[in-house]
Amino acid sequence: MSTEEETATATSTAATEAPAEAPAEAPEATPETSTKDEKNDSKEEAAKEQEEESTATFEPVVKLEEVEVKSGEEDEEVIYSQRSKLFIFGETLLDKGTGKKTWRERGIGEARILRHKEHQRLRFLMRQEKTMKVIANHAIDPRITLETNAGSDRSWVWSAFDFAEGELVETVFALRFADTEIANTFKAEFQKGQKEMESLLAGEDKPGEDGGAAADEAAEALANLKTKDEGEE
Repeated sequence: MSTEEETATATSTAATEAPAEAPAEAPEATPETSTKDEKNDSKEEAAKEQEEESTATFEPVVKLEEVEVKSGEEDEEVIYSQRSKLFIFGETLLDKGTGKKTWRERGIGEARILRHKEHQRLRFLMRQEKTMKVIANHAIDPRITLETNAGSDRSWVWSAFDFAEGELVETVFALRFADTEIANTFKAEFQKGQKEMESLLAGEDKPGEDGGAAADEAAEALANLKTKDEGEE
C-alpha cells in the first residue's frame, strides 16, 4: 500500500469515528424573563377589567329644580343700546363726609334706554358688563340737560335722581363713548325720549308749570320697578 493510500484511509477512519455534535439546549428561564411575562399578564387582566366595568347609573340624592331669575326688565323694550364707560362725580369712601368730590369710574357696559310696554314711560339703565350689576337707573326726566364734559366731543355730563343703589340719590353722571358720532347718536335718542316723557306727563301737569312734580313722580314710579342685579332672587 502506498503512502498516499495509507493517509486517505486514516482520514476516512477519523471522520467516521468523530462523534456527532449535540443539539443546542434551550436557554433556561431567568428571573428577568419571568417578571416580564407577569407584567404582560397583568396588563392583559387590567385591559379585560376595563372592558368589563359596570355601566350602572346612579341618581343624585338631591335634585335641583331650575329657578327662573327675573331682571325686572321683562315688561320693557330696548329702544337704544350702546357700549360705553360711566363715571360719577362725588365723594369716595375715603373722602366721605369731607365734601371733597372727584370723578371716578363706575363701570363699563351697555347704556340703554328702555320703554315700559304698559305705561310707556322711559328710563336710562346701565349694567356693569360680566357682573351685570346695576350702575345707573333713572327716569328720562325732561328737565335733564346733557352737557359736554370738559370740552370733549364724545362724552356727556348730566344730573339725575339715580336708583342704582336702591334709593333715589341725586347723582352727576359722565358717559363716554368710542367716538363723536356715537356720542351724538346717544344725545339724539336721549332727547327724543325726553320729548316722549314730556308728552306722557303733559296729560295733567306739564313740566315747568308744576315745578317738575310730575317728573319726580315718574322717577319714583320707575324706581319701584325693582330692577335687580343678576343672581338676586
